[in-house]
Amino acid sequence: MDAGTFESFAAAARAQGFDEVLERQWPAGTVLDTHTHAFSVSAVIVQGEMWLTVGDDVRHLQPGDTFTLDRDVAHAERYGPAGATYWVARRNAA
Repeated sequence: MDAGTFESFAAAARAQGFDEVLERQWPAGTVLDTHTHAFSVSAVIVQGEMWLTVGDDVRHLQPGDTFTLDRDVAHAERYGPAGATYWVARRNAA
């Protein structure tokens, strides 16, 4: 998806069938233990950094990096010393 502007990201996401698009901002040092979501996601990091853990795979994500998660996939999130901001598209339909 185009990460040029939030508007272009949102338009591309909606064209791909995502029904919700938003900006998420996480404070410095936030840790979210293993959890799931009832929606699938496609996201791009726009500021800061985070570590996304799925099973034994840990990804260090920085601005410009993207990630996707299917609904109900167990994962954990950890945000860097400056926190992180990402644009995320959600597909809520099963």
